[in-house]
Amino acid sequence: MNTAFNKIDIKTLSDNIFKLLDNDWMLITAGKPDLFNTMTASWGGFGILWNKPTATCVIRPQRHTFGFIEENEYFTLTFFNEEFKEALNICGKKSGRNTDKIKETGLIPLTMSHETVAFQQSRIILVCRKLYVDNFKPEKFSDSSIPGKIYPNKDFHRFYIAEIVECYTK
Repeated sequence: MNTAFNKIDIKTLSDNIFKLLDNDWMLITAGKPDLFNTMTASWGGFGILWNKPTATCVIRPQRHTFGFIEENEYFTLTFFNEEFKEALNICGKKSGRNTDKIKETGLIPLTMSHETVAFQQSRIILVCRKLYVDNFKPEKFSDSSIPGKIYPNKDFHRFYIAEIVECYTK
């Protein structure tokens, strides 16, 4: 692993998580160093659940990353400085099925623990282990307007609650 990163206790991370998700976005990356995919996300959550630091991310079933996260126990969430916004935009708009996102963005893969992949340009790397997986169900929404607005094609996200097992910063 690149020595430019420092392993820290997740509880010492001082970034505003709402800004990180909503404004800065993150990459969800799953797979092994020789075969992986990454996608941009701005929805999710962080907290303590089951006495563990956790991250929750959501992925629609048609996303190419969906199969990779389904097949692997571990994945990474990575955050970047503003200068990489266009790279994240590409990773969110183009599919890894027919685009070499790594070549197009210039992101440099970095092998992490548990055979996960992050990127050298990241400023925060979270290595996560899946704990719970389920699908959003239309009948469970308290606000009945959400399914029609967000899911007109009934392609409900699958959500993943994962333990944050390692945190790295630059």
